[in-house]
Amino acid sequence: MTTTTSPIIARTRPASRTVSGTSRRQRALGVAAAVAANSMLYLVGRAAGVDFTLTDPGATQAHPLILPEIAVFSLVFGLLGWGALTLLERFTRHARAVWSGLAGTVLAASFIPVFIEQATGDTRLMLCVLHVVVAVALLPMLRHRAGAAAR
Repeated sequence: MTTTTSPIIARTRPASRTVSGTSRRQRALGVAAAVAANSMLYLVGRAAGVDFTLTDPGATQAHPLILPEIAVFSLVFGLLGWGALTLLERFTRHARAVWSGLAGTVLAASFIPVFIEQATGDTRLMLCVLHVVVAVALLPMLRHRAGAAAR
């Protein structure tokens, strides 16, 4: 701890403030990378002719996915992953291992709706790629160890 004194008040500031700032910055970059990569892949897929249209098994009307939906879903799940890791870090010493298992489970479960919905093969393939891209972007950034930056 670094202690600074002033004539009026003596304050104690944790020395790890920059370390947690680095960790937060790395994690925010991971979430941003997931959103940006998925947005670009969506645009490339659309340009290549992927229709990104889904139909619920019980519905008659198709739903075409649009870029804002892709970006928002990527952002929401990125922030949920970040929040889950932050909570785990507060309550367990094995946060990274637990989070990695949780992230793997969520990734595997995310493929279920892709194959339940009625869609073309290229749409399914691109949606699977988008799911994997979020995991690839988030895993290294969210697992960034705060203590590693201080060394």
